[in-house]
Amino acid sequence: MDITPVHTLNLSGVLTTSKTIIKANYSHFLALSLFFLPLSISLIITPTLRLSDHFFTVDIFRNFPPNQQKAVISNLLYILIIYLSTLCAISTISFSTYHGFAGEQVNFFTSLKSLTFSIFPMIKTAIVAHLLLFIISLTFLLFTGVIVMLAQNLGLLIDYNSIYFMCFSAVVVATLIVIIIFFHVNWCLALTIVVAESKWGVSPLIRSSYLVKGMRSVSLLLVLYFGIFSGILVCIYSDTVYRPALSSRGFMLFRMLATFLLMLIFLRSTATYTVLYMYCKALHGELALEIDEGFDHHYINLQSDVDKVPQIIPVVSA
Repeated sequence: MDITPVHTLNLSGVLTTSKTIIKANYSHFLALSLFFLPLSISLIITPTLRLSDHFFTVDIFRNFPPNQQKAVISNLLYILIIYLSTLCAISTISFSTYHGFAGEQVNFFTSLKSLTFSIFPMIKTAIVAHLLLFIISLTFLLFTGVIVMLAQNLGLLIDYNSIYFMCFSAVVVATLIVIIIFFHVNWCLALTIVVAESKWGVSPLIRSSYLVKGMRSVSLLLVLYFGIFSGILVCIYSDTVYRPALSSRGFMLFRMLATFLLMLIFLRSTATYTVLYMYCKALHGELALEIDEGFDHHYINLQSDVDKVPQIIPVVSA
């Protein structure tokens, strides 16, 4: 039995453990990550195809009749497919990582079967989270608008084209981004909780906010880590920064490669947040309930397909 070095409850420990779990059954996780493919395509390849004169030699947008209703329905259906496939990816990967963390063997069909009891609660939870974020953002913007209106009523002349108002607008946008990141940091474990604890709605959000206490810095670093890497990849290989010659087969090949890499980033991100969930439970003294009898609650058993022996990862609080 191999004993790996002690991993503290920090960013390095979370990333290392998630990498170990994925490597233990790489083909399994790679197959599940295909659910992320529509999202990856929409972020990198789709913008290019929509701007080109041909989409698989046919411009699907020019084929729509003048009635724009069909175009709207088609785009909404496209977004719905991406959204559902992304939730399926998060659900199945979280399920596999959660059980792999405890050393349990989970096959591909078992992970897919888990969707029958997790996908609808996950959809409901995601909708609740989006609605709350929308209400919070709208409230903040309305509050900002009220301040501007009060300033005008008090006789303050506001030039909407001035550099001062632009700076004010930039501060407002930056503040809104910080608020959204704050709630994302606190709710980052919500979807994992749906899978692991069979909760849905507001309950996983509250539970996530509780578990992430003491690990918010790790959660924030994970948000920045995966956000920056995926953002850079999208900016470089999509039309966000520049638009290279669309006829370049070489660049389109690189776009396909970037789509695959982005899919792997989403895979690693989902697995890492599941490991963070387990680490947060360990920090709150709850992990002992999830481990097989005979193991101390400070140890996690990972079954490896590489060497066919359990790997014991000691976990200590930083």
